[in-house]
This record gives sequence, structure tokens and C-alpha cells, in this order.
Amino acid sequence: MSILTAELLTSFESSIDTSETSDTLPAEIYTSEEFLDFERRALFDHEWLCVGLASEIPRPGDWFTKTVNDEPVIVVRGKDGELRALSAVCQHRAMQVCEGAGNDTKFTCPYHHWSYGLDGRLLGAPAMERTRDFDKSDWGLPRLRLEIWNGFVFINFDEAAEQLAPTLSRYEPYLEHYDLENSICPGTFTLEGLPWNWKVMFENFNDGYHANRLHKYVQDFCPSDKSAFPVPWDDASNVIFREAGYVHIDAGFNPTHKALLPVYPQLTEEERWRSTFALIPPTLCVGTAPDQAFFFIVRPITAGTIDIEVGYLFHPTAVDHPLFDQLLEASDAGVQVFIRQDQDATTKVQAGLSSRFAPRGRYSWQEESHVQFNRWLFGRYSRRWPKS
Repeated sequence: MSILTAELLTSFESSIDTSETSDTLPAEIYTSEEFLDFERRALFDHEWLCVGLASEIPRPGDWFTKTVNDEPVIVVRGKDGELRALSAVCQHRAMQVCEGAGNDTKFTCPYHHWSYGLDGRLLGAPAMERTRDFDKSDWGLPRLRLEIWNGFVFINFDEAAEQLAPTLSRYEPYLEHYDLENSICPGTFTLEGLPWNWKVMFENFNDGYHANRLHKYVQDFCPSDKSAFPVPWDDASNVIFREAGYVHIDAGFNPTHKALLPVYPQLTEEERWRSTFALIPPTLCVGTAPDQAFFFIVRPITAGTIDIEVGYLFHPTAVDHPLFDQLLEASDAGVQVFIRQDQDATTKVQAGLSSRFAPRGRYSWQEESHVQFNRWLFGRYSRRWPKS
């Protein structure tokens, strides 16, 4: 029997008012494979999905592949310098034409050597001269929509989706002095097979309530009671974010509680007294601190399993610091403490969500972001809920 009932949809309405009155979401939407399949159709087939950074492919011919919503995708910088997103599925026998990353002038499928230009056009198809009504112009790699926002590359499988950037305008003032598009990412690392639902990940990332409780001592510089939600929610928005205030200027997520790397030089004094944490669902979590930005790109694997690609961004002058590598290592070591604590908590949350005693709990005022996330989800769930 399907869980996608009218009663389940109606039950979400108690989760979308305010943190003072709302209930948490039903446990089954975090554990059901059927519900994740619905989310793939209702969310991931229509929303903007982050796949990486434009800076990963700076030269013409540079490309990388990612599996996005079970689809192998190529992101490539063309000879004209433009970024494009293409299906990686050969239009002959469906083999993936390339994997990983590289720099090439064309893509050649290893199976039968059909070759494609960097724009996806079919360039060559051996021994097809006897095939009737075969026109190479009909057999290029399918193109996907692509947008770049603050250096992050997003793709969309929905040709009719509205543009991304206007829906993120609420958060733009908080990034203005970071110039993320020109910031430096020293590389990313991927945590694979993490045992919790993608929504648990999003909720934990933007949860100020646990900040100096779960992270007691290591995050006392950024206490939970300094969480703030300064911009009213807008149902047309695709970003959910909060401010996280400090007890001193230029704080940092490391044992010193201070920024270790050079602070972004254009930040105001007010901006140096806080972090921000933002969700751009359903794939990107991004945050800021005085000396860096940080991001998690989330990819659901099953209802209870995700992969996360993690990276940091720094002002270009930070890389010139003579001790940059050592300071980066120390900064990352500090972040790893938070990650380990969060991993333990979210693993146990996911296990608890399978319990017969899993509650429809209540929110603290410090969890207002969760209610905003619920509204974002409910609007999209209801739009594509199956007809009974």
C-alpha cells in the first residue's frame, strides 16, 4: 500500500506555521524508499541541483562528470569559454561516454567510437552509412539547463523551470563582500555512504539549536541564543538561512575559536561578528565565517544514505600566506571535530526515525529555519502529489 495518501499530505500542514506552533515532519518521509522516489520526481527532476564549482574547469576543454539524480552528467567548458551540461549517455547504445574529469577536444564513446563535440553535437558515427534516415544532427548528447550562481554550477532537468538567481536574492546581501565567484577552493573531499536521509542533513546543517549543546565547548563562541532569522520568509524563495552571532569578533570553527586564515578584506565589522548558514535545496548547504566560506553538496543514494562533497573557499590573498597549507590543515582539523559530532547525532536521528515511537515533535524558536524548510518542501510536494 502506498504511503502517498491524501492524509499524509494534509498532515504536513501542521509543520508549516511558525516554530511556536508547528510540529516536526512525519518520520516516514525520512525512511521510505517510495517517498524518496516521489521526491526524485517532485523535487530533483524540477529544482536546480548543484554539481560543483565553475573554477574546477577553468580552461576550454576542461570537464567533469557527476551522477545527479541517477543521471550521469558532463559539465564542460567549451571552446567559446561557456559552461554546458550534457547527458553523458551515448545516443547509440547508452554507454557512458566518459567518467571522472579531464581536458579534451571531443568525447568519444569507448564502445563503438561515436564521438561528440564539447557542445554535444554528434561529430562521428563509424559505419552508419547504410543506416536509413540517419542524420547526425538528430543524435547529439542531450543538453541540460545550467546556471552559475556565485561560482556554484547548477543544472536543471526541467526546461520550464524559472531562473535560479532571482529566487536567491534574499541571501545575496550576505555574500556581497565575499566575492565567492573569485574565491579559491583548494579542493574538495567526499564522504560516501553516510547513513541518514538528505533532509536530516539539511536540517542539521541549519540547526542553531544544537550549536553549543551538541558542540559544547568547541562552539561556545557561537552560542545557540545568538541565532537570528532576519529576513521574512518568502514562498517564492529557494534559500533558507540564518545568522549565527559570535561572542567576539573574527571567530573560527577550530580549537582557538578564532579565524586562522586572513579575513575577507571587504567584510564590515558587523559581518565579522557572525556566520551565516544557508540551504539551497535540495542539494547545496553553504555557510560563511570571517575567513572562509564552506559548502556541502548533498546527493541522496537511498532513503537512508547520502554522499556529501565538502569544500572550503578563501579570499585569493589567503593562498599567498606563507603558512597557508598549515593553517588550512589546522582549520580543517577543527571542522572535522564538528563533522564527527554531527555524524554521530544524525546517524542516531535516522535510526530513531525508524522507531515506532518516533514523534511528531515540537520546535524551539532557535529552529525557525526548519519550519521555513518545511514550507519549501510542502509547496513542492503538494504541487506534484499523486491524484487519489
